Amino acid sequence: MAALWTAIFVVAFGTNVPTPLLLVYRTELGLSSTALTGAFAVYAAGLVPALLLAGPASDRFGRRPVVVPFVVLSTLTSLLFLGADSSVALLFLCRFLQGAVSGVVFSVGTAWLGELIDEPARAARLTTAALGGGWAIGPLVSGILAQWAPLPTVLPYLVHVTLMIVGLVLLPRVPETLTAENRRRGAWLNLGVPSAARWPFALVVLPVAVGVFTFPSTAVTVLPLLLTPTMPRIAVAITGFVAGVTLLTGVFAQPLGRRLGAVTAGPVGLAVGAVGFGLSLLSVGLDAWPLLIPVALLLGVGYGLCLAAGLTMVGELASARHRGALTGTFYACAYLGFGVPVLLSVTGGGHFLEPLTVLAIVTAVVAAALMLPGSRRLVAPA
Repeated sequence: MAALWTAIFVVAFGTNVPTPLLLVYRTELGLSSTALTGAFAVYAAGLVPALLLAGPASDRFGRRPVVVPFVVLSTLTSLLFLGADSSVALLFLCRFLQGAVSGVVFSVGTAWLGELIDEPARAARLTTAALGGGWAIGPLVSGILAQWAPLPTVLPYLVHVTLMIVGLVLLPRVPETLTAENRRRGAWLNLGVPSAARWPFALVVLPVAVGVFTFPSTAVTVLPLLLTPTMPRIAVAITGFVAGVTLLTGVFAQPLGRRLGAVTAGPVGLAVGAVGFGLSLLSVGLDAWPLLIPVALLLGVGYGLCLAAGLTMVGELASARHRGALTGTFYACAYLGFGVPVLLSVTGGGHFLEPLTVLAIVTAVVAAALMLPGSRRLVAPA
């Protein structure tokens, strides 16, 4: 169990190693704001189809044959990144491959870990720690190394490759949990949305899901781009710090979401995120980059509450037979939030202030709409 936990952690660590380095790539490759946010968002283009297809594939072939090759691919992708500072195409390819790796390892690895532990509450805690810890520590380490150590686009990936070697050495110890008798041959693609849950999912769960990664993706791409001129010689480190704080805060906020209850936590998470966007606009107006720290905390709380609420609502809307598929669909919708920074850049013509203002307003309006009694009744537990 510890070996699989380590593998999931180090893969999660690697997914956010490039996040603070995007500012370095912007200088090295002369990227526009749209290209930079696109390099971040292409991760979701690899992740979403992998997320939807990996679960059914592992049900057919077993957990190990699906997970192990993609853990190896995570290592190879970090090695490919070593040449990304001289090729835009390679940068985009590496981010796409990272997305595919994440879609497989996070979905099937989580199921595999849960089957090994066979204690849902403990499995959920350990999965959250592996994913949230890896997502947060990865950009913190890479931001520090890229800002103050030599070889800023090389050393962070070598650290990740070293960790991956440890994970690969341990992974053969993990037993397969699906016997030949337990493997199922169902549809290759199953969204898992029951007919009775289509409107609740579309009107309530979907906007909460999109909010999940809209908050951290905006925090680590749009806001550093807006405030880079005010952060000479520390912009890369601050970007890594903001990414780490946002994602780690999201982990700690999820128990609060469970205490609030999903019906309340979803709109509260969106409302907190809207406040975070509002404070980010103030920080830009004042040229006050230190305000990024409370902004990161607010957006992290929004991310964590939306994630906890969405997963809880999915568990209540779906039968046990369709819960795995609907969970995968929820995550696929959540990762659409990675495309929001690109949308902001395109609609703003490379400038972010006006579209970020609109995003803050729209998020607040959606939060208010989901607090209405009609919306709450749609997803209230029977």
